Amino acid sequence: MKLIIINYGAGNIKSIQFAFKRLGVDAILSNNIDEIRTADKVIFPGVGEASTAMKMLQESGLDKVIPTLKQPVLGICLGMQLMCNSSEEGDTKGLGIFNVNVKKFSKVVKVPQMGWNVIYDLKSDLFTGIKEKEFMYLVHSFYAENCEEAIATTDYEIEYASALQKDNFYGVQFHPEKSGVEGSKILENFLNL
Repeated sequence: MKLIIINYGAGNIKSIQFAFKRLGVDAILSNNIDEIRTADKVIFPGVGEASTAMKMLQESGLDKVIPTLKQPVLGICLGMQLMCNSSEEGDTKGLGIFNVNVKKFSKVVKVPQMGWNVIYDLKSDLFTGIKEKEFMYLVHSFYAENCEEAIATTDYEIEYASALQKDNFYGVQFHPEKSGVEGSKILENFLNL
């Protein structure tokens, strides 16, 4: 299987690469458009600030390529947020794959949300073998609003979409590569889609 992790300069990609290695798959780090187009599966990671990350995607032309991909694509953390319509972070226009906006948590809660929280209302083959209210590891100050494309929900001040799916595109707000056995199972499920 040819698994590509998009390497566009905004991601903690080594930990994701190691997580797949533990599953027996050597993921290739690449920002080569032809290589990404011909992959069997694509991971779109992201750590950092939305507008800066979007600028890096635009400079490499990946902002035009990612929405046209036909194979299963998994956005992780900021990767998922960039797949949405827009983000309040840096007033960023997203890729528009998911029809939802990304908002900032209010000052009522500790921001960023950092640590373990549960996911529930699981609605996808991505969560095969994962129990309702399983704990996942999260680090984020912004969230995708709950919407029709939500395939998992988390509650932190409000209920928000902790995972999204539309057609061949999947996104998770949590870090499966840092979420122990269950996170590893989600990555394995993605490989089996």
